[in-house]
Amino acid sequence: MDYWIEPLRYIAFGTGMTVMLTFGAAIIGIVLAVPLLLMARSRFTALRGLYHAFVHIVRGVPTLVWLFIAFFGVTQIGIVLDPITSAMLTLGMIATANMAEIYRGGMQAIPAGQWEAAHALSLDRSATARDIIAPQLFRAVSPSVATQVIGLLKDSALVSTIGVADLVFRAGLMTQNYGNGLVMFAFAGLIYLALSLPVGALSRYVHARITRRYAVV
Repeated sequence: MDYWIEPLRYIAFGTGMTVMLTFGAAIIGIVLAVPLLLMARSRFTALRGLYHAFVHIVRGVPTLVWLFIAFFGVTQIGIVLDPITSAMLTLGMIATANMAEIYRGGMQAIPAGQWEAAHALSLDRSATARDIIAPQLFRAVSPSVATQVIGLLKDSALVSTIGVADLVFRAGLMTQNYGNGLVMFAFAGLIYLALSLPVGALSRYVHARITRRYAVV
C-alpha cells in the first residue's frame, strides 16, 4: 500500500492546477460573454456579424488545435507564451464563445413583451434589465452554464499536451515512473468526477432557489 501513496499524492497535487484553469476560464467566459451578447443584440449588422464570426470560428476549431496555436503557433509572429498562460487564454476564449451562445439562447427565451410591460410601468431600461430580465435570464441559463463549466473541466485535461502539470500530465508521468497506468489514470478520473459532481449539485440548488424566488414565464 505504501508503494502507491507517493505517486497518488503526486497526481492529487495536480488538482489545484486543474481547478485554477477550469474556474479561471469559466470566470473569463462568464464576464466577457456579456459584451458579446450586447453585440449579438445590436442593431448594427457589422457588430452582429463580428459576433457570429467569432463564435463560429472559436467553436468550429477543436480545443487541442487552439492550444497548439496559442502555445506553438504564435511564436511564429514573435509572441512567446508560457504553457499556463496559453492554456488559460485558450480555455477562456472557448468559454467566452460558448457562454455568449448560452446567454443569447436565454435572452431569446424571454418574451419581448417583458420589456414593453416594464416600459408601461415607467421603469427605465437599466432597472428593467436588472430587476426583471436578469433574474429570468439567470434562471434560464444556469443549467447550461453548469454544463459548460463541467465541459471546461474535462477539456482542461488537454493542457497536458503542452506541458501543464495538471492531473493528466502528472498521471502520465507517474505511469512512466511506476507503471500501472490503469491505477494512475483511474485515480485522476476519480478526482475529475469528484470535482464535477458538486458543480452539478450547486447548479440544481441555485436553479431551484431562483425558480422559487422569481416569477417566471
